[in-house]
Amino acid sequence: ERDQLRLNKIGFVLQSYNLLPYLNVADQFALVRKVKKTGNLSTVEFQRLLTELGIADLRNHFPDEMSGGQNQRVAIARALAMKPDVMLFDEPTSALDPEMVEDVLEVMKNLANQGMTMIVVTHEMGFAKQVADRVVFFHDGNIREQGTSEQIFDHPQHADTQNFLDKVLNV
Repeated sequence: ERDQLRLNKIGFVLQSYNLLPYLNVADQFALVRKVKKTGNLSTVEFQRLLTELGIADLRNHFPDEMSGGQNQRVAIARALAMKPDVMLFDEPTSALDPEMVEDVLEVMKNLANQGMTMIVVTHEMGFAKQVADRVVFFHDGNIREQGTSEQIFDHPQHADTQNFLDKVLNV
């Protein structure tokens, strides 16, 4: 009998952050606690999470007072406050300047190293090559190729995959 993955909670982190502009960081977390009463982080755990993400000093800041990378880390913290089984990231670095991209990718690498299951839609191929267990390459809305990171990045079988990798990895 095949094991099935049972997902109780999924955390979403989108490219647009989706933070409420009239709530500060602490209130973003408080809202999560009100909406979802079970399985959430305690206030102490949330403060520890903010510290780990490098944004503990921003508890009382509003989204328009923070950089894009800081907002994205708040969005990650908010999603993690749900204690999700899986995190879904949709282009989490697309709206960020280059310095902030590295900060957010580092947070995601740390999550991967802690064993968090993540599904990531990204154009950050260096990151995907380094972190992914499985890679699915889409072209024109269709799956062109899928496999391990090594299979896709080191031995692509489809010309579309090879052309894309040649362009983005400057190989």
